Formats: sequence, structure tokens, C-alpha cells
Amino acid sequence: MQRIHVVGGGLAGFTAAITAAESGALVTVHEAHHTLGGRARTADGPYRTNDGPHALYRHGPHWTWLDRRNLLGPTATLPPLEATRLRFRHHGTLRRTPPLAVLRLSRRDAAHAPVDTDFRTWATAQVGEEGARAAAHYAAVALYHHDPGSLSAAFVQERLRRAGALPPEARYPVGGWDRIIDRMASRAWNLSVRIETASRIDAAALDTLARTGPVIVATSLDAARILLGDPALTWASGRTALVDLALRTRRGDAFAVSDLDAPGWIERFTAQDRTLAPTGEQLLQGQFPVAPDETRATGTTRAEDLLDLGFPGWRERTVWRRDALASGRTGAVDHPGTTWRDRPAIDRGNGIYLAGDQVAAPGLLSEVSFNSGIEAALLALGTTTHPTPSTTPLDLKGA
Repeated sequence: MQRIHVVGGGLAGFTAAITAAESGALVTVHEAHHTLGGRARTADGPYRTNDGPHALYRHGPHWTWLDRRNLLGPTATLPPLEATRLRFRHHGTLRRTPPLAVLRLSRRDAAHAPVDTDFRTWATAQVGEEGARAAAHYAAVALYHHDPGSLSAAFVQERLRRAGALPPEARYPVGGWDRIIDRMASRAWNLSVRIETASRIDAAALDTLARTGPVIVATSLDAARILLGDPALTWASGRTALVDLALRTRRGDAFAVSDLDAPGWIERFTAQDRTLAPTGEQLLQGQFPVAPDETRATGTTRAEDLLDLGFPGWRERTVWRRDALASGRTGAVDHPGTTWRDRPAIDRGNGIYLAGDQVAAPGLLSEVSFNSGIEAALLALGTTTHPTPSTTPLDLKGA
């Protein structure tokens, strides 16, 4: 049997590798870094931060895929008391409840939102201009985009509905994302997947791999564009300033603060997972989208303004801090007139397949990586063998 090569040892890469190996294919994973995980890495040390949120959405198809293989591991839910500590900035003041218009809109079925109209225009017709603006900013927690109202109404509404679901869909892998990566890597190893770290693949090496069997490129879209020499591999993404903080614990701190005056969100992740920081300290992350012409400092300033409002005395309590800028690393966003089907195709021809969070597969954030990894593996298997029914756990058309 020909070997299937997977370039990239993150969520998409291991999903593809496991799916292919479960059908008996010989699989090799090539990871350029010394550690696995891609953007799902969790920082070492006392503060277990991720490059983005720590949550999985429970009703996503990736949840089913992981659960069937016992790869989820322990996950945490938000304690009821903490749920009462969600706060919203609206018109410059801190509130305990969002505007009624946001609640009303978050209950609308995404199927009723048009693909060809921007969210701002459609939502304004539903709940008025002010409510539409607040809803768009709230949805930014699942978008990482500086202007959510300009995106496709159908795209934003699906994310608004899931982010505002009751009971909440969010579940938190205890210990961070790398716990899931560790379990996926172990599963792959037990399926005889060969895992090579510090294995950087360039165009010449890709050519060599492709002569021995199908290749699944499970990297960022920017990296895939360079590797494949294909300028058509582009799609819009977000650009977000990230502020990670460890604060000395103070009773009564908010669980999270959502900025409804502009896109932004701060969450205290130790509210549901105390393993992420030492005893007596709590770990926060702020996510503040910035426009292409804005600097990281713009997002950082907004983060500090919201911290002043939602976490009094945070400066004096800070024991550790990390600032970063996530550019083009926050998943695909769909502008009016486009859907996930219009993104770069998974099948690139000549035995090359793409997987990742910016390609033509459905889902929210990391769910796109899982779905595209499965689809890429099934397509690759089609060139080497006939997969059994057990290798097709998800109906991507209906996901």
C-alpha cells in the first residue's frame, strides 16, 4: 500500500492521519517544529496559555469525532456561580445583561440569515441599528474580526447563535489544548503512524513525497501557498491582539467581560480550570480584533481599558503578562456572497490535499480543521484503497 504523508502536526494534521490510519493506510506525519500541536500548542510553565481560546463547542462535529475515540479527556464546564459573573460593556458602562435586542437576535435560526447581505444590514432590519451593532460585537468572540457587521449575515448569525446558546456549548479541555494533542498523537502512534518532528518540508521535498503517495498539507493557508507555489490559496482571516495575564486572585472578579461597544472579549479561564495557573492566581486572556492598518498597541490599549472596567486593581495584581498579535491565524471569515464552499478546495489535484481552518469545509473555528482533515484523508484514501464505512464518521455535507 502507498504511504500517505501529512505535512503539519496540528489538529488538522492528526485528524487526517488518524482517519487514514484507521483504514489501514501507512501514514507519516511531518512536523516542522520540535513540538506537536501547531496553533493548538499550550505554553509550558506555570501559566497554561493557548494561542486563542481554551474552549470547544460541544455540538460541533469535531466533538463527536473526538468522543468516539476517547480523545476528549476531561473537560470542564462553567460553574453556575461563575455564569452569573458574565458582564457586558455597553455605552461605556458595565452591565449584568446584554441588550434585549442581542438576546432576541441570538435566538434567530441562522438559516433565515442571507448569505449575500452583510450582517449589519440584515440585523438592523431585525432589531434596529443599535442592537445590530451590539450583536455583531458580541459575535466577535467566535470571529476574531475587527468589523463583524461587514461579513456575511449567514456566517455571523451561525456563530452568534452558537456563542449565545443556552445552556452554553463551550467546554474546556482540562490543562489546555495540548492535552488533546497528546491524546491524538498517542492514538496515531498506536495506529503505527510515523511521527517526525523537526521535519521541515519545502517544495523539493514535497515533490519527493508526492512520488510515493498522496500528500495532505495541513498547515496554515499562508504556508501552504508558499509550499505549493499557488498564489490562488488565499482567504480572509482575522487579526487579533491577544493579552494574557496572571493576576492574584480577588473574590468577585468577573468571569468574562464582552465589549458591546467594539469587538473585544476578556475571559478568566481559571474560573472553570484551576490547573492553568498556580494556586492563588488566575489566568485571563483578552482578545481584541484590530484592523489591517492598526497596530497591536491599538488592541492592547482597548484591552487595558476593558480591564480597568471589569477587573479593578488589575495592574497591582498582575504577576505575569504576555502580549501577542495573531495575524491570519484565526480561521476563515466569509464576506457577503461567499460560504465555506467558496474557500480553497481540499483537493488540489495530482494527489495533493489541503486541510486547515481556512479551506472548503464547514464548521466554526477549529471545527473546520477537523472536518477538512477528515475529508482530505478520505480523498487520499480513495487514491490508495477503498475506505470501510467506519472511516466515514461524519456527513460533511450535513455538518
